[in-house]
Amino acid sequence: MHTQLNNLVVSSSRSDVNKFPTEEIQNLNQPLITIIAATYNAEKHLPTLINSIREQTYSKVELIVIDGASHDKTLDILRANEDVVSYWLSEPDAGIYDAWNKGVRHTHGEWILFLGADDFLWNSHTLLQMADILSKTSKEVLVTYGRVMLVNEAGESVYLVGESWLNIKNRFKQVMCLPHQGVLHRRSLFEQRGVFDDSFRIAGDYELLLRELRDNDAVFVEGLVVAGMRQGGVSSAPKNSLRALKEIRKAQILHGLRYPGRIWIGAYIRSHIKAWLWTILGEEDVKKILDFYRQMLRLPPYWTKL
Repeated sequence: MHTQLNNLVVSSSRSDVNKFPTEEIQNLNQPLITIIAATYNAEKHLPTLINSIREQTYSKVELIVIDGASHDKTLDILRANEDVVSYWLSEPDAGIYDAWNKGVRHTHGEWILFLGADDFLWNSHTLLQMADILSKTSKEVLVTYGRVMLVNEAGESVYLVGESWLNIKNRFKQVMCLPHQGVLHRRSLFEQRGVFDDSFRIAGDYELLLRELRDNDAVFVEGLVVAGMRQGGVSSAPKNSLRALKEIRKAQILHGLRYPGRIWIGAYIRSHIKAWLWTILGEEDVKKILDFYRQMLRLPPYWTKL
């Protein structure tokens, strides 16, 4: 371990993972999977994430944690779990995409999964199931994904997100409809397309994937739930949906999609209406209205379960 207190940098690495040369790992039939987690004051949920990796029946996994200089017990948790955490770093950063970029520089895996501290692998066989698919995936495919279960703060399942690429291929060019916590990125994606653009605050994952998937295909793993993703609180407020949609549009323009599509326009209008109702009627009443609307569309309830 080394510590640079003047720069507020603390880091640690586990030699039994980092000793393997990348070339040797890539020649193995089953791929090494890297999980990169960005954290900040994550003492509440970080143990759940770490334990979900500890319990995996698939052994070729490395966990890299990039922390934004937490001042709670996050670093104590990382130190206590260095048998699972392959490498961790704690220093101020410029946001989640800056943190994930730092993590990419320390990866050894052929495939990379990005999680937040609130996320966790869905069950103990998740990576084993995923690895079986990844080992048979064409080298031309740079993005593979499964489903993600949205859960509330109590850990209760809300509903599954994630559809086949055939269903969402065209929709993806208008809105973010890939469940990012379920997306495996081949290492060569970053070599060919570059890393996350950290000028984005919310939709940097969409912008990166748009570079690849505007003209190429992703592979969907049917029947696989990759991760649980906690919902609720500030992150579910309509104003954040509006901010995300604005950044999505910025990414589209950046990659030559000059005009917004009807799906993006519809989502933007709905987000404005939700934000207005949120202000006028209050959060609880609006959640009931939104779920009534979802029921009319034969969709499962979401808002009232948060």
